[in-house]
Amino acid sequence: MATAEKTSKTASTTRSAPGGTGPKPTRRQNAEKGFVASKELDANMQAVLVDLIELSIQGKQAHWNVVGRNFRDTHLQLDEIIDAAREFSDTVAERMRALHAVPDGRSDIVAETTTLPEYPQGEIDTSETIDLITVRLEATVGTMRRVHDEVDEEDPTSADILHAIIQQLEQFAWMISAENRTATRSR
Repeated sequence: MATAEKTSKTASTTRSAPGGTGPKPTRRQNAEKGFVASKELDANMQAVLVDLIELSIQGKQAHWNVVGRNFRDTHLQLDEIIDAAREFSDTVAERMRALHAVPDGRSDIVAETTTLPEYPQGEIDTSETIDLITVRLEATVGTMRRVHDEVDEEDPTSADILHAIIQQLEQFAWMISAENRTATRSR
């Protein structure tokens, strides 16, 4: 078969993409199809998002103002937590968008809705910083565990994302809190 015939035959059997002709969709129409989050799933993922954003902000506050023994290690551990919290918040927000939900990470919304306690102002000793950050890591995990079953019931894929984040934040909590632990003696 000649090249021109192949091209002609292919062109006649190729279908145009749906929506390729006719009126363009409005701003309010989604081009994507698929799973759409319920209001409950949206609210649960939003609760996780604000705590992750707040964790990264409070981690940075701690990072800038930590002083005392073992400063450098604590300072660097805080950087790891901050980077992870930022990455996790982005993952959660993008998952929300994939489910046609609208994440809200504005500072006033984060401040109004986070479950994390306010972080103290000023220089803070490394030992106290470790305890403060451990509480905030555990609070963030607590939010995820509180919403997990509802998220899993509606969307196991989003629950899988929460699983991965919980695992990493609990590891951070264990590792940073170990700085203040005293070994127990075996008998």
